[in-house]
Amino acid sequence: MEKEVIGVLFVCMGNICRSPAGEGILRHFASEDPSLKLVVKSCGIGDWHLGQAPDRRIQEASKARGIALTSRAQQFQPAFFEQFDYILAADKEVLKFLYHYAKNAEQKAKIFLMTAFSPIYAGQEIPDPYYQSDGAFELVLDMLEDSCQGLLQHIRSRS
Repeated sequence: MEKEVIGVLFVCMGNICRSPAGEGILRHFASEDPSLKLVVKSCGIGDWHLGQAPDRRIQEASKARGIALTSRAQQFQPAFFEQFDYILAADKEVLKFLYHYAKNAEQKAKIFLMTAFSPIYAGQEIPDPYYQSDGAFELVLDMLEDSCQGLLQHIRSRS
């Protein structure tokens, strides 16, 4: 029997730091398991950076870990509720935004904090590193790596 494709969407404010990093990390980890069939994307709730590549600092920190960030910034669309099974918010502000646009309980059930499946950081917000020092980018990547590993374990346990 063919495995179903699972859609995962990472959402942050502008789609140039946290959400593209989550997308790149999950893709990287999932590529190591050919049995997984995932569609992974990212977006932001704002339109400030549409079409831009991820922030140079998150790209450099990710590349040092062997993870390429190749997405371009896009804005969240309500149609994404139908296209994705997991919609992961970077922080509580983004979470509130997503709940506001969810039309029913089925859509709301797809919304989680990015750390929801993390063994270490469960329930914590991913801090926005944009106005912080380079060390903040390392913390974001640590949190996202742990969260993505936890999400993959969750997905595997459901199949």
